[in-house]
Amino acid sequence: MVKALIEQVPDAWLSVSATTREPREGEVNGREYFFISNDQFDDLVRQDGFLEWAQVHSNKYGTPRAQVEQAIAEGKQAILEIDVQGAFQIKEKIPQSILVFIEPPSLEILEERLRGRGTETEDVIAARMSVATMELLEKIKYDIAIVNDDLDVASKELVDFVEKQANRPKDC
Repeated sequence: MVKALIEQVPDAWLSVSATTREPREGEVNGREYFFISNDQFDDLVRQDGFLEWAQVHSNKYGTPRAQVEQAIAEGKQAILEIDVQGAFQIKEKIPQSILVFIEPPSLEILEERLRGRGTETEDVIAARMSVATMELLEKIKYDIAIVNDDLDVASKELVDFVEKQANRPKDC
């Protein structure tokens, strides 16, 4: 969905998060994530270098502040793929942020999708399912929720919503 958004909305810019986890096969530093050490991550936290950050399972993830602020200064729509706790941190720091909740058609389908990746252990799948159950309760705090059942339909809904937000008067 985000790929379609970036391809179809000319001023959309996708933020790359930093993480302390090891890269998965095929992931490239600076493309999927900035893969950094725990010490580097902690230094950035102390320097207020993240707009949001959290420990998720056994790794840390954060959105580098400088890149997002630069994109916004250039008039781009900054797109952040982050979890619920990160979204609420962003909303607190940047109240005009628009939160879009992407939800699975069901928890059963989410579990099938996680298993289908073949990248997660049973413990990780169980932890992610537990988090997903709690996060679904938070979707009412978002500006919109989009069900990712049919990828093309959900992608179009996301693109249409983002374009509508970009074209609304700034005082709304």
